[in-house]
Amino acid sequence: MKRTIVPLGPYHPLLEEPEHFKLYVEGEKVMELDVEIGYNHRGIEKLSESKTWDQVPYLVERICGICSTSHPFAYCLAVEDLLGCKIPERAELIRVVIAELERIHSHLLWLGLAGHFIGYNTVWMWAWKYRETILEICEKLTGNRNHYAMFKPGGVRRDFNDEQIEYGLNRIEELVKPLTMLTNAILDDPVIHKRLKGVGVLSYEDAVLYSALGPTSRASGVPWDARWDEPLAGFKDLNWKIITQEDGDVFAKAVVRLLECFESISLIKQGLEKMTDGPIDARIKEVPPGEGCGRYEAPRGEVIHYVRSDGSNMPYRHKIRAPTFNNLPTFRVSCVGETIADVALITASIDPCYCCTERVGVVDECGNEKILREDDLIRLSIEKTEQIIKDLGKIPTLYSKEI
Repeated sequence: MKRTIVPLGPYHPLLEEPEHFKLYVEGEKVMELDVEIGYNHRGIEKLSESKTWDQVPYLVERICGICSTSHPFAYCLAVEDLLGCKIPERAELIRVVIAELERIHSHLLWLGLAGHFIGYNTVWMWAWKYRETILEICEKLTGNRNHYAMFKPGGVRRDFNDEQIEYGLNRIEELVKPLTMLTNAILDDPVIHKRLKGVGVLSYEDAVLYSALGPTSRASGVPWDARWDEPLAGFKDLNWKIITQEDGDVFAKAVVRLLECFESISLIKQGLEKMTDGPIDARIKEVPPGEGCGRYEAPRGEVIHYVRSDGSNMPYRHKIRAPTFNNLPTFRVSCVGETIADVALITASIDPCYCCTERVGVVDECGNEKILREDDLIRLSIEKTEQIIKDLGKIPTLYSKEI
């Protein structure tokens, strides 16, 4: 049968951000895939080198709206690793509470979108209704429904008072019953089973081979979790477990995320109940020359931040590895053999964040030397924009001066 190329993206209802997949199909069956990146590169690492150590958390919060605590968490751990600094216990627990609220927020958002994508809008409305409770708790504890601005190297910026702690405990307990109902409804629904089971299978061996992360790997039976592997400060003294499934399909990924929400609820309650009086900041005065690395388990998987200092008040180098960078290539095995209708759902099942992943570098393939530097890329961008404006000026539009 003749092989045809079917484009998926860069703009598509099932893609939260622009990315261009090429599907090589025979009839409805996908035989091979390729991806073209570069639609959303924002140069965060370069911007970081012009911010002070204390300003960078605000910048990296904007890498992803749904991981807006995960990136500051990993960055602060990297700076603290460089310094050999231990933060106060109360600050550790506040970090745990905020991070786990974000995990529930992320998982419920993904679950709602997944329901919408398969035409099951009841799941969408339920999931987002209960997600609203999490956003209200975040607003009460941090002042913000998103981009919480709580983390800083050495601790956290704001403390919780007794009223906030009591509010958090009461509201998070309210979520258990409806979330249990939603979980049971999804796990018992034959329509969802038919639509998601056996679709986009990623085997244990392939998950290890591609170094898949987060729910993508845990749904394939790989018990990787940066909070457990380190063990991460704040989490090591709390009771929780890693959620895994064995089937590796889209349904297993949904199950992992649903059950992880209950583990997060338990961690939030333990963190709020264990909180004792004490400082929330180690009060870092300066950052000496050196390097550090921070790992944290974002809702999508392990995120890594690496920083290097030359002794100034800004990072000399800041490198970020987001989980989608590892999870995205798994489509080469999970999508091959599936139908065109399923591929968009499978790529969405990793909960991708493409703007976290995008990066650019123009080098000589043989000599491994840079061909285009920052100034060259800016110049080419300006020239291209000017050319587009000239071309558009030749085409009458509703907004042209002639009309």
